[in-house]
Amino acid sequence: MSELSKKLQELLEKQRNGQLKAKERFEIPPQEMPQQDSVVRRSNMNEVALGYTEEQARLEALRCLQCPTAPCVEGCPVRIPIPAFIAQIAAGNYAGALEIIKEYSLLPAVCGRVCPQEVQCQEKCTVGLKFKDVMKSVSIGRLERFAADWGAEKAQTPRAAAPTGQKVAIIGSGPGGIVAASDTRRAGHSVTIFEAFHKPGGVMVYGIPEFRLPKAIVHKEIETLRKMGVEIVCNFIVGRTRTIEQLMKEDGFDAVYIGVGAGLPKFMGIEGEQLVGVYSANEYLTRANLMKAYQFGRGADTPIARSRRVAVFGGGNVAMDAARMAVRLGAEKVYLVYRRSEKEMPARVEEVHHAKEEGVEFCLLQNPKRILGNEQGQVVGVECLRYELGEPDESGRRRPVPIAGSEFVLDVDTVIVAIGNGANPLLQQTTPGLKFNKWGNIEVDENCRTSLEGVYAGGDIVLGAATVILAMGQGRIAAAAINEYLAGKRR
Repeated sequence: MSELSKKLQELLEKQRNGQLKAKERFEIPPQEMPQQDSVVRRSNMNEVALGYTEEQARLEALRCLQCPTAPCVEGCPVRIPIPAFIAQIAAGNYAGALEIIKEYSLLPAVCGRVCPQEVQCQEKCTVGLKFKDVMKSVSIGRLERFAADWGAEKAQTPRAAAPTGQKVAIIGSGPGGIVAASDTRRAGHSVTIFEAFHKPGGVMVYGIPEFRLPKAIVHKEIETLRKMGVEIVCNFIVGRTRTIEQLMKEDGFDAVYIGVGAGLPKFMGIEGEQLVGVYSANEYLTRANLMKAYQFGRGADTPIARSRRVAVFGGGNVAMDAARMAVRLGAEKVYLVYRRSEKEMPARVEEVHHAKEEGVEFCLLQNPKRILGNEQGQVVGVECLRYELGEPDESGRRRPVPIAGSEFVLDVDTVIVAIGNGANPLLQQTTPGLKFNKWGNIEVDENCRTSLEGVYAGGDIVLGAATVILAMGQGRIAAAAINEYLAGKRR
């Protein structure tokens, strides 16, 4: 028996006898996530984090104090009863843990991997607060992933109620769309998902790299929808192929859920952004993820340039994804250029850590001034300016202030701009009566109802920038409202 197993058995015996005190729970060290070697993973697309062993999962679960007030639940956008599922893992009842999670979250294998738990449930964890370090909180996300992975081959296809004769259109097959489709189909409605790309899955497929979220997990959820009887139509752009009005008035859909995300990339408006070798992070990651351009001629229809030296502008998760993808695509040098310090970075701590391990060079308190090109119109460098931090701005982060005369040049042949996305104006241009705010996001009420009867919306197109679980939460709220609305129409 390993030392880990011995320790686990000793703690479990104490727990069975009611002798496991909070002090002893605090003394259990946080379980490190097994991961691929940082050198090996630079040249493959396989998942970096490998998941807990059973012993690790149960030890991590025993760190939970089972607080009566459950502050962690307040930090969960879909209010999973976190202490309850963790207690089941500690007891070795993984099926029970997964059953609890799935009452609230349809995609635990996805959320356990990509949701920013450190600013949601784990931020409020009593254990983390005790140590004044969120990274020492109970690893709720990793435990959710453990339960989901354990049950991956045992999942049952949810049953649909008797047919209602009513039709629901889901626009977009991302996390919110998947949840809305599942919940409305279970109510007995005929459900069709319309996806603009040639493969369903939304941002989980085109935006998040394989090494963070294996596509097989997303494909499995899509197949579950198909088994439930949900129809999925790809290469269908609502607003171009058909408008929302046509779907409802001509095609007979009784309700519509809009979950199209916010996929219009933002650029900096600096000189040289039109040069060959400048990508938005959206384009770069879509080529690599959805179209498998990393295969370089081995079956990939969409090419991507082989870069030698890459500069990524931004400090969020998308910037980390792009930088880490560039490493795997063979770049000799990858710079991540960010105008604030690491403390202000919005990216997950784990992603920053992994990027550094993989050799990404962080150029902090620096910002591009212009992109330099040669006579052929190709990128040859970036002129940057150094910054210092001033007073906090409206976001609460200290404002970066340029240092005059501090210009310098980075020698690069590729630039990836990862400074955020906005709403695509297509729906606004083609859907009269649908209200939008000044940023181009759809306006909804607390039940995700829009200004048009029978039309609901959620996710990035409403919130501007949402996590997977926030989008899922809105998909669930909207589905409940749609089901109620359609029940009222039948009466």
